[in-house]
Amino acid sequence: MTISQLRFGNAPIRATYEIGEGQAEFVGCHQTIFLENYELLDKARPGATFLLNAPWAPDKAWDRLPQHIQAYVLDKKLEMYVIDAYRVARDAGLGRRINTIMQTCHLALSGLMPPDEAIVRIKDSVSRSYRAKGGSILDANFAVISRALEHMRKVPVPDRLTATHGKRLRVPDDAPAFVREVTSALLAGCGDSLPVSRMPVDGTWPLGTAAHEKRRLALEVPVLEPELCIQCGKCAFVCPHTAIRSKVFDPALLKDAPADFRHATVVGAEFARGMAITYQVAPEDCTGCTLCVEACPARDKRNRSRKALNMHPTGPILERERAKWDFFLKLPEYDRRKLAWDTVKGAAVGQPLFEFSSACVGCGETPYIRLATQLFGDRMIIANATGCSSIYGGNLPTAPYTTDAQGRGPAWCNSLFEDNAEFGLGIRIGLDEQIKHARDLLGVLRGDVGETLAAAILDAAQDDEAGIAAQRERVAQLQSRLATLDTPAARNLSSIADAFIRRSVWIIGGDGWAYDIGFSGLDHVLASGRNVNILVLDTEVYSNTGGQMSKATPRAAVAKFAAGGKTVPKKDLAMIAMAYEHVYVAQVAFGAKDVHTLRALREAESWNGPSLIIAYSPCIAHGVDLHRNLTQQDMAVKSGHWNLFRYDPRRREVGENPLVLDSRAPKLPFREFAQTEMRFGLLMRTHPDVARALLEQAQREIDERYRHYEQLAGLDYSNGAQAPAEAPPTGSPADSAGGE
Repeated sequence: MTISQLRFGNAPIRATYEIGEGQAEFVGCHQTIFLENYELLDKARPGATFLLNAPWAPDKAWDRLPQHIQAYVLDKKLEMYVIDAYRVARDAGLGRRINTIMQTCHLALSGLMPPDEAIVRIKDSVSRSYRAKGGSILDANFAVISRALEHMRKVPVPDRLTATHGKRLRVPDDAPAFVREVTSALLAGCGDSLPVSRMPVDGTWPLGTAAHEKRRLALEVPVLEPELCIQCGKCAFVCPHTAIRSKVFDPALLKDAPADFRHATVVGAEFARGMAITYQVAPEDCTGCTLCVEACPARDKRNRSRKALNMHPTGPILERERAKWDFFLKLPEYDRRKLAWDTVKGAAVGQPLFEFSSACVGCGETPYIRLATQLFGDRMIIANATGCSSIYGGNLPTAPYTTDAQGRGPAWCNSLFEDNAEFGLGIRIGLDEQIKHARDLLGVLRGDVGETLAAAILDAAQDDEAGIAAQRERVAQLQSRLATLDTPAARNLSSIADAFIRRSVWIIGGDGWAYDIGFSGLDHVLASGRNVNILVLDTEVYSNTGGQMSKATPRAAVAKFAAGGKTVPKKDLAMIAMAYEHVYVAQVAFGAKDVHTLRALREAESWNGPSLIIAYSPCIAHGVDLHRNLTQQDMAVKSGHWNLFRYDPRRREVGENPLVLDSRAPKLPFREFAQTEMRFGLLMRTHPDVARALLEQAQREIDERYRHYEQLAGLDYSNGAQAPAEAPPTGSPADSAGGE
C-alpha cells in the first residue's frame, strides 16, 4: 500500500513531517481491501472527511464497512463520501487509472477553492503533464475530471454500528510462527513496533511468505470453461503473478472437491489416459491483468466472445473461487520425472517456485523467472542484480520464491549493479570447489561406504529429472552410511555431500545491469567458461530507477537522458557473446513464441558452460498498457525489432551451424509497431521530423541486422565439424562429476 500525505496552507511550508494521529482533515481510500487490512482512519481528526472508492451505492456502503472503520466514523463524527472511480475511469477508456478522479473529488471536498475553479486548475495541471502523450489521453482525463463530482455521493451515517465483520486476519492461525509473529506485523504496517531481536540474525528470510499476503487487487478474475478448454497450458505459462496454475491428478480425488470445481479429462499423449486436468485461479492473488484470457486460443464457435477462460467480477465469486483454490493446493503435484518438459502443456503443470510477487500488473519480466523455477527451481541458486527483479524478488515483508513439499526451492541473494555477475561467478566457483573436495573425500572413503555406491555417485550423469532424483537417493544412502563412521573425513564429507546433486546457478538482472553498469563483469563471466546461466530481463530502459536510457534503449525511443529520442542504436549484446563461440546464447520473447522460450531455457541450462538468455520484457516504461503485453511482444518480433534465435556450441559437433534463426524476416513496418508505444509515439508528436528520420534509420538497421543474422545462420559447417569451442581451462569439474 502506498500512503501519500499532503499538507497545504496560506504560508509556505518549509518543514517536512508526518501527519500525526488525529490531524488529517481528509482521508481518501482508493481500494476497498485497505478497509479490512489497516487502521485507515486513525489519523483523521474529528469532523474530517472520508472519501472511499468503492462500487457500492451510498445507501449500501455503510453496511459494507468493517466494524473498526464504522467505529472510527462514528467516534470522530466523520463525513463520508463514496464514488465508483474505477467505473468512471473504465467508461472513459482509462482502465484502472483513477488518480485524476480522486484528486478532483478531494479538492472539491476540501473547500480549498470553489469546485468549478478546482476543476479548471486540475485540467490545467493534467494538460501540462499529459500534453505530449496525445489528444486521446488528454480528452479521456478531461472527461473523467468533468464527470467525477456527478458520481460522488454522500453516505448516510447512522448512529450505531451495524457491521457483521471485523478487521481481516492477516495470516491464518496455522501459518508458520515467523509469519504469524513477524510477517503479519509488517503486512499490517506495524513493523516499527517489532524489536530488533525478532529480525533474522544472519539476514536470511524464509521463503514462500508472499502466499500469505492476499492483496486482492483484481476487480475481475478468470474462470475456466472446461468444455471449451484445449488444455494448451498457455494461460498458466503467461501469468505474471503465478495466479493461475495447472495440475493433472487422479479423478478419484474429486470426491472431496468443492462445488463447481472445474476440470476435464486429459487429452493428448503428455499424460496417462483417464487423468483429470484443471486450471485454477488464486482469486486473492490474481491482479486482473487479463493476459491469461488474451493468451487463450479456444473460443466458443457459437459465441466468439466466449473463451475457455473468461473474466468475471471478483466480488460475487470470491468465496467460491477461494474454496476451489484451497482444494487445488491440496491436490498432489505431478511426478517431475514423468512430465513432458519439452511442451508448454507439460511445463505448465510443473510446480512454480516463484509466486504472487509484487511486480507491476501485467509485468513482462516475471513469467521468465517463474518458468525457470518450474524447470530448475528445486536446485537453483540465484544471484540477482539490483533492479525491478530484486525488488519484487526479495522485497520485504514477503518473499515470492518458495519451496516444494520436500522443502527444496531456490536459494536467492541480491547483489549490486556493479558486481552481480562476479557474485554469481563466485557462487559457481565455490560450488565447483565443494564438488572437487567432495570427490576427493569420497575417493578416500569409498571402501567404507561401498564401491558400488561411490562409483554410482561419481559417474552420475544427472541430465534429466530421473537422473537427478536417482542421485538424490544415492546421496541419502551415502549420508546414512557416513553417519555410522566416526572419522573427520566422514564428518567433513557429510557436511558437503549435497554438492554431488547437480546445482543450477543463475545470474539474473535487467538491461541496466547487463548492458551498462555490470557489463564488464558479465563479459568476464562469459569469458570464464564456467557453468553459469545468465538471464537478462530486457526492458530496454532503466525501469526500476525511473525510466532512464540504457545501452539497450533502441534508436528513436524517448527516455530520461534521451528526451529528444535516442540517436544511436541499441547494443547487440547477443552478438558480443556469440563471438566467444563457447557461450550458449538465445534471444526470446514468450509472448511471441512460447515453445521457443521454453526450449531455449532448457538448452541453456543443459549446456556445460556459460549461457546467456536475453528476454524481451514489455514494461510500463514503454508507455503501453500491459494488458497488451503479449501483443507488443508479437509485434516486436514481426517488425524485426526483436529477433528470435539460439546459438548452441554443441551443434558444431555434428557439423551443424551453431546459430539457428527462429523468427522470420520482418513483415511489419517498424513504424507500425513503434506508434503503439508511448516511448516512440511521444517523439512523433513533439518532434515529428526528428522522429521520422530516426525511425527510417531504425528501419534500415532492422533490415540490415536481420540480413546479417540470416547470413551467419546460413553458413555451412558440414565440412568443419569439431568439438564445441572451449574457454581456457578453469579447473571446473566435468558435469559427470556430480556437479554442473
